[in-house]
Amino acid sequence: MQDFDYTLTWYHGSQQKLTTLSVGSSITQDKTVAKAFSHRPSMLTQSGGGTVKHDGATPGYLYTVVDEIGPNDVYPHTHPVNATRWEWLTNRELKLELIEQTIVADKERLTDQEIADLKRKQEERGEKTFVEEDV
Repeated sequence: MQDFDYTLTWYHGSQQKLTTLSVGSSITQDKTVAKAFSHRPSMLTQSGGGTVKHDGATPGYLYTVVDEIGPNDVYPHTHPVNATRWEWLTNRELKLELIEQTIVADKERLTDQEIADLKRKQEERGEKTFVEEDV
């Protein structure tokens, strides 16, 4: 993918302490999204203004990828919501550096009403959550 800037910082959010990321793991150049994924959400939304909200509750860890990334090291996740290529999967092991332990802030949490609205909209479109798709 020639039109993508691989030289920007890459992030990974996890519930585990890591030093190396396995092949097939998810990384992103969006720090806020990686932080949200560190909380193990089943639902995640991102507004046009970049605000990320989710239903995750688990404390976690936010990492940067230490190794340089090139076009052969990653590929866009195939999930349909990834049309803008915000989530990528790794083709090789990558070294990580811990930058932050994460705790869910109230402003990051989806409300019960927001979750109900999201589920209703997904059902209307015949979509599933990330968690349901992995089953």
